[in-house]
Amino acid sequence: MIGKLKGTIEEIGSDYALIDVHGVCYIAHCSSRTLSKLGSAGEAAVLFIETYVREDQLKLFGFLTALEREWFNLLQSVQGVGTKVALAVLSTLTPSELANAIALQDKTSISRAPGVGPKVAVRIVTELKNKAPAFAGEAAGTIGLKQELGEGVAPAPVSDAVSALTNLGYSREQAANAVAAALKTAGEGADSAKLIRLGLKELSR
Repeated sequence: MIGKLKGTIEEIGSDYALIDVHGVCYIAHCSSRTLSKLGSAGEAAVLFIETYVREDQLKLFGFLTALEREWFNLLQSVQGVGTKVALAVLSTLTPSELANAIALQDKTSISRAPGVGPKVAVRIVTELKNKAPAFAGEAAGTIGLKQELGEGVAPAPVSDAVSALTNLGYSREQAANAVAAALKTAGEGADSAKLIRLGLKELSR
């Protein structure tokens, strides 16, 4: 099994990268987000690899981080999600954005990925909501609050502040991040007016 490739980029295709490792070129299928950040032909590259072995094929999937690879496998545990749809989701959302969307039960964000219809988006949110916190990455510090918001059990001042900020045109994730930051400054007992004011200050930075 191949776990990681370190080599030189030979070619970047529409959905793959060709990596030269000491004269042997490997085709690694990647999300568009990974391909856009990988670099250009002739540059050094490192890809975390998930190896798929089937009766009629051996296929490599490449990722910039181990966390992205974890999400690739996690997504495929959901009924109706195969390698193509998993890559489409990871092309649309970063691992932390995906964890946030699942915690907030934001099916709309997930359904922006090509090939992900409303039913699949609901299954992703439902089946992965308890697993997402372990794979939240940069979002780990605020994932608990977002789960409370998604399940409708967040304290009233918090949910009211998030609602007010979304009504001003911010996304639910942006609003939740701002209110989470405001809570650190104001403390758990702050009222919604204070959270809104501090949240707006966060969003203006």
